[in-house]
Formats: sequence, C-alpha cells, structure tokens
Amino acid sequence: MEESRVLVVGGTGYMGRRIVRASLAEGHPTLVLIRPEVGLDIDKLQMLLSFKAQGARLVEASLDDHAGLVAAVAQADVVVSAMSGAHNRSHNIHLQHKLVEAIKEAGNVKRFIPSEFGVDPSRMRHALEPGRVTFDDKMEIRRAIEVANIPHTYVSANCFAAYFCPNLCQMRTLVPPKEKVQVYGDGNVKVIFVDEDDIATYTIKSIDDPRTLNKTMYIRPQENILTQNEVIAKWEKLSGKILEKVHVPADEFLASMEGTDLANQVGVTHYYHFFYEGCLTNFEIGDDGAEATLLYPKVQYTRMDDYMKMYL
Repeated sequence: MEESRVLVVGGTGYMGRRIVRASLAEGHPTLVLIRPEVGLDIDKLQMLLSFKAQGARLVEASLDDHAGLVAAVAQADVVVSAMSGAHNRSHNIHLQHKLVEAIKEAGNVKRFIPSEFGVDPSRMRHALEPGRVTFDDKMEIRRAIEVANIPHTYVSANCFAAYFCPNLCQMRTLVPPKEKVQVYGDGNVKVIFVDEDDIATYTIKSIDDPRTLNKTMYIRPQENILTQNEVIAKWEKLSGKILEKVHVPADEFLASMEGTDLANQVGVTHYYHFFYEGCLTNFEIGDDGAEATLLYPKVQYTRMDDYMKMYL
C-alpha cells in the first residue's frame, strides 16, 4: 500500500518543523506549503530548503489565493495544519477557515488534522476570559470542519515539555529557577507533559489509522502524568539542589494578571485551568476519543527525567 501524501501547512513553525520531520521519517511523500512572503525570511527559507534536501517537496501557495490553495491541497491525501495558536507568538488559528474551504472544494483529502495540539477545547467551554479565546477559536474551526464533512483527527497533546517542564512550570521563563520556585496551590494537581517530537510522531502515526478517524487522539504518556511537586522533585534530584517553595493560592495567582499584557493574561488563565483546576486529567477518554500511547505502544516516548537532563 502506498504511503499517504502529507501536506504540512505551517511547516517552519514550532510544531510544524517537527511534523515535517516525522512525516519524512515515516516514509510519507511530504509536501510543505511555502508562502510567497517566506522569501523575505532567511531562517524560514533555509529551513524549507533543508526539508527539500531531505526529500520533501515545496508547494508554493498563499492562504489569500483560494485557487492556488485548492491546487496545493489537491496534491495531498492528508493535510496537517501547524499554524500557531500561541498568543506569545502569533495567534493564527482563525486563518484555518481558508484552509477548510480549500479542502472542501478540492474534495480529495481523506484526513485533516487542524492545529490544536494542546488541551481539548471541547472541554473548555467554562474557560476564563481572556484565555478562552484560544479554545473558542479552535471550536469554531472544528464546527467548520464538521459542517463541511471533512474527515479529521483532533490531537490533544496537553503541555509541551519545553514550555512547562524544565522551568518547573514557571511563567515567563523557559529555564529552571535557581533559588525559589512558585508552587500553584498545594502543587498536587496532575498535569501531562509531552515531548514535542513525540507529539509529531504520534500525529503522523494517526493519519491513516481508522481508530482515530473523526475522533480526538489524546496523548497521555503514563510516566509523564505528574504533579508540579513531582516535577520539582525530579529536578532537585537531578541537580542536587533544593529550592525554596513559594505556594501561591488560586485567587492570588489570578489577581497577578491585572494590568499585564494580553499574552500574559491568556497564559495566567490557561495555567489556572491546568494547575489549579486539573482540566488535563479530570476526565476519562470516551468512545469519541483514543489514547496515543495505547494505540502505538512501540513508540518510545521521552520521559521528563531524561528531558530535563539537557538543562543541567
């Protein structure tokens, strides 16, 4: 059986570059959308050329050129979108409406994976402002996909390791604290951390799998379901240094976003749901979902102990 042709949109982004590499590693004919304006960004251009050298095919199209986008989509069996949904970079989730329209018109795509990769937005209808915009936008794209009857898989990958683990879940830094660490509440809420390369691997594994068709695939590596206290303890064991713990009550944490920029406010509300409410682990996966590590047990996912060793 021939491997599905995969078109990656947003292939130079944080997750997109990993999805391109995973697709190539799995032997899929891999196409990467190249937008005309990328010629002004030397880093992105060189990354795209490196993909080409590895066997990917670059397909030029613009999200603002519907006919060109339809032509690009028509060359693929599977479309994976990795457009940024993070407010600390660029929030482009809504641009996927153009992609949905192109997929609908092309009529040949057998699987579309929209840009999600975080918490399941269908479980976040109660989310606090202003952070709920992330979940509302993703649900809007889901509705468009389903109204258009586009075969799909939604990927819920929980917390990206690089953003949440080595920094011991601290905001506004990506490196481990040296002296003291803020602990959210009692620090005993279970959270799920996933290596970004593993997310890409599981995503590509799912694209031809009937078990994930029109479902949400949750990535829940059992050994990476950890409390913040457990993450801190792992780092203290690795580094040999005990940190001062500063416990932050929920109301005080939410009050900390007052007067700050929008990106920080969004981050605070998301952290509240993760580390105080436990929204990543307070539900069971139902018949409308599947769990990646059970579907693909041969994938050797990265444990957070090993992930943090890079930061020593």
